[in-house]
Amino acid sequence: MINKILCGDAIALIKDVPDEHVNCVVTSPPYYGLRDYGHDGQIGLEKSPKEYVEKLVELFREIHRILKKDGTVWLNLGDSYNGSGGPGSQWDNKNTKGIKSGNFKKFNNPNKSVGNLKPKDLIGIPWRVAFALQADGWYLRQDIIWHKPNPMPESVKDRCTKAHEYIFLLSKSAKYYYDAEAIVEDATGFDGRKDTYFKGGVKYDGFNEQTMLSRGHERWRYKNLKEKGQQTHIMHEKRANGLQDELSPIRNKRSVWTVTTKPYKEAHFATYPQDLIKPCILAGCPENGIVFDPFMGSGTTAVVARKLNRNYLGIELNPEYVKLSEERIYNELGMFN
Repeated sequence: MINKILCGDAIALIKDVPDEHVNCVVTSPPYYGLRDYGHDGQIGLEKSPKEYVEKLVELFREIHRILKKDGTVWLNLGDSYNGSGGPGSQWDNKNTKGIKSGNFKKFNNPNKSVGNLKPKDLIGIPWRVAFALQADGWYLRQDIIWHKPNPMPESVKDRCTKAHEYIFLLSKSAKYYYDAEAIVEDATGFDGRKDTYFKGGVKYDGFNEQTMLSRGHERWRYKNLKEKGQQTHIMHEKRANGLQDELSPIRNKRSVWTVTTKPYKEAHFATYPQDLIKPCILAGCPENGIVFDPFMGSGTTAVVARKLNRNYLGIELNPEYVKLSEERIYNELGMFN
């Protein structure tokens, strides 16, 4: 149960995974009512949002079992509109279920219509799922906004173009593994001193390394030492002693992540970009730990995990996608990874 992709239904196959086997889960389930992938048993084509949510809650109960006590889940979900599907032309209505394109079927827009919602209503799927998981025992720790600078164009004239999706951070316990230092951001300015300016860890008003060290700016020291291959955990040393950290070249990662979408030419379906899930794995899984994805798709989670010296375990319903993922892992990482 390490560095492999199991082929079949996620709810059935996850039962074979041992208790507390994985450190972290990074996944993006099929969005509700957006695509018919032409495979029996697929999640996303339930008759109602309620059934879709219940199916995910059932799966996540098993994920809760296989996740270590200090584990985290990073769940990416997009929304959809009643009667018309999702924002942007994420499907091709001219193609029908079963038409082949290379080795993959083109997808038919299921055009889901929910009886108790009005036409054009935004269904609110991400928050329905998040609240249901919270009610089922998960800690709902944060909603992260994935801001897309290059969103799908839309022809709508009565609302804004959709340019974001959600990533929910959930945990099994109140205290969990989270490496904040692994995903710090460069800071570009500070309120405390108008004559100081940092960018990329460089100070531009004449202070040199020795000056910075003498002033005890622990974040600068942390980054400097880490770049030199030295391990240190002095990032919050001053703060713990009640001293201010008015100058710092880096900062805690914010909850809005700007990441451009990047199509994967071998896949005829949406794939989340590697840069989007890199911070999830860095912060949520220790080195040599196991990252789990029950909807492996084109293998992005596996590729990023191995690039970051983590292991992976995945499940994928479609055998064609399993083959695609395995080929991609080999092509991007080589036979030894």
